[in-house]
Amino acid sequence: MAEASEFLRISNLHAWYGESHILHGVDLTVHEGEVVTLLGRNGAGRTTTIKSIVGLVGKRTGSITINGQESIDMAPHQIARLGIGYCPEERGIFASLSCEENLLLPPEVASGGMPLEEIYEMFPNLLERKNSPGTRLSGGEQQMLAVGRILRTGAKLLLLDEISEGLAPVIVQALARMILALKAKGFTIVMVEQHFRFAAPLADRFYVMEHGQIIEGFAAAELQAKMPMLHEYLGV
Repeated sequence: MAEASEFLRISNLHAWYGESHILHGVDLTVHEGEVVTLLGRNGAGRTTTIKSIVGLVGKRTGSITINGQESIDMAPHQIARLGIGYCPEERGIFASLSCEENLLLPPEVASGGMPLEEIYEMFPNLLERKNSPGTRLSGGEQQMLAVGRILRTGAKLLLLDEISEGLAPVIVQALARMILALKAKGFTIVMVEQHFRFAAPLADRFYVMEHGQIIEGFAAAELQAKMPMLHEYLGV
């Protein structure tokens, strides 16, 4: 089978927040249809890497090509139009809007977005709660809403930051099924995940970050062999 085409390539990425130099030469690639997980301790630079892809850092240098297009000098709204959807850790649900209004809020950034009916099929809870205010939803429902909202936009690359954080195990299992369903539909996914047991069965490849650099990259098939290294760096 021919290798899938490269969707995202990051080369020698440096990023700053104010005077703080956070990323120090990050290199990684993501192929179309892959699920790639960034592993690392808090403060290793994983969220900054995700935010750098969408241009939400103070300053960034190096190269970030998305579908072959260089985006390092683009503004966030231009980057979104390359088919990128970002789901931040804080979810960003609007309290004064209903569940359905939240879903309909983001503009279309590319053609081929998922229709509302299909989103409700994937997240039946959201259909039941469609008229509820955003903040009346449970943590798991808010997380599903935050992901569902970006599926409507036509984004093909989903950047998911700590989506399992603080959620009950049964909800985490539902999110795992969601990731597999999205992958089956052809989405490309980059996840930042502290919850190693959640991420391990879902990812095709892993990158391990430490002190703003990638220190290791490996395929899912190598996971068992890499466990001693992961114990050392992540304490898993």
